[in-house]
Amino acid sequence: MTAAERGLWMPNKAARENLGAFAERARRLDDAAVVRLRQRSADVVVAWCATGFDVLASRVVAGSVRPDDICAGADSLLSGLSAVDPSGYVDPGFPMDSAWRGALPPEARFVHVDDVPASVVLDLADRGAEVSKEQGAQGPPMSLLDQQVIEVSGAGVTVGVPMRCVFALTAMSFVESADDVVRVRTVGAWLRVDARYGSVYHRRDLLRLI
Repeated sequence: MTAAERGLWMPNKAARENLGAFAERARRLDDAAVVRLRQRSADVVVAWCATGFDVLASRVVAGSVRPDDICAGADSLLSGLSAVDPSGYVDPGFPMDSAWRGALPPEARFVHVDDVPASVVLDLADRGAEVSKEQGAQGPPMSLLDQQVIEVSGAGVTVGVPMRCVFALTAMSFVESADDVVRVRTVGAWLRVDARYGSVYHRRDLLRLI
């Protein structure tokens, strides 16, 4: 497949910087991180990555990708973003489609449950990090990751947000200001938490109806 048939086009510098920040954070979490790029509309691309917390992270950027669903190594994507040509073409590097594991959540039909102050999320992340340090260098224990640390109700459902989503939000730097809010949404078995700089998704087994 030639460059004209496969690649990313991002003439806007701010969009390239946004995608670069996303890819860099994904690489910090995993040296071998893979970024999935999917065309959402004519000029909007959604970038996806696994966070290591059994949570997916995504960010929406301006641009176009061809084919409309490709996977690239985060390191190769960063190299391409630093060497963009005048047309805005970004070489994503060697195809990594076979390295992607798992399904993506649906793009639509998410129901807004409630909003939570970002200060709550940041405080929980700090407290969770302290607990993890006490457990040693193995990372957060599964019991902590699975703990439901936020509960919100609305739209006829009550949803628990596990610590793994809190860690994913802060690890990807999606929440930085305590003055912001995060928005909790759900559809079927999927939980989605939206913040100023991106969203995280976790597949839940149960959603308790009110």
